[in-house]
Amino acid sequence: MRARATSTSQATRVGRHARAWAVGIATALALSVVAWRGGPAARATAFESRRATSTTRAPRPASPCGRSATPPAVYDHVIWIWMENKSSNQVIGSAQAPYETSLAAQCASASKYSSVGSPSLPNYIGATSGSTHGISDDGSPAEHPITADNLFRQVRGQGGKARSYEESMTGTCNLGAAGRYAVKHNPAAYYVGGSDRSACQADDIPLGGVKSGALRGDLETSTLPTFAFVTPNLCNDTHDCSVRTGDRWLQRWLPVMLASDSYAAGRTAIFVVWDEDSPMPFIAIAPTVRPRTVLGAAVDHYALLRTTEEMLGLPTLLGAAAQAPSMRTSLHL
Repeated sequence: MRARATSTSQATRVGRHARAWAVGIATALALSVVAWRGGPAARATAFESRRATSTTRAPRPASPCGRSATPPAVYDHVIWIWMENKSSNQVIGSAQAPYETSLAAQCASASKYSSVGSPSLPNYIGATSGSTHGISDDGSPAEHPITADNLFRQVRGQGGKARSYEESMTGTCNLGAAGRYAVKHNPAAYYVGGSDRSACQADDIPLGGVKSGALRGDLETSTLPTFAFVTPNLCNDTHDCSVRTGDRWLQRWLPVMLASDSYAAGRTAIFVVWDEDSPMPFIAIAPTVRPRTVLGAAVDHYALLRTTEEMLGLPTLLGAAAQAPSMRTSLHL
């Protein structure tokens, strides 16, 4: 009796599979007939419908770091995001910064990252040129025109593109502060040698919003520049507003960057940097960065400049970057 019941059960299952197969064939034939009668447009629609049901995009890995074992010899894109005026213990491990704390654990941070000047402007200039050029204030570009070589010009000189995305800036290469836009946090506006000024007019642009605008568009179309300098406004960079505000801003923006095809390709790195006060938070994000890395060596903005120049394959180390330590090996970049 058990053998007969088993045979009956198997026959039932086979019958169900056969009926499902027959229904599937009949449906496909019906779709084909409808498509044929509807002409080329209908046939194309039917094809796309069938392809959509059979093709599924592979999900992105949950963590942005620890995905790959071997760093690229040269990166396609390096992105800097600059925040403001916080020491490390005000951010990493703070209840006001859960996203940044989690990101530091998923990727890498540094315990002895220092500024190279004071107040803000000397740090932005130092990080992008290898020298503060004697600046010790937050004066305007008219007060501090700089003809020296710089990272933006270096990148252009090698055939790449350097672009600054400035939140709350109302036009291209604005040389004066307005509202929550601070020109002192826009280093490209201070360089005037060679093609610096025309490049500023072309590639120093408003950031836009997280759903639309310049940076979102470049991410969606895989047209990120070789070097990107991203500046939140005076509130979102925590200069005038809370650590929680900056944490939420990064939580809105970084997932968009990390979900991009450019990042998924494995040759994009992102650094989240604070200008001062030492020791500052520092977060390094790249597919080959080992999770929970904490760099214990003393480093500063000049080390960031050197590391970026090396990652982009630039032939010259600017100013103090030549003597600064590289972070590539320690951060597995």
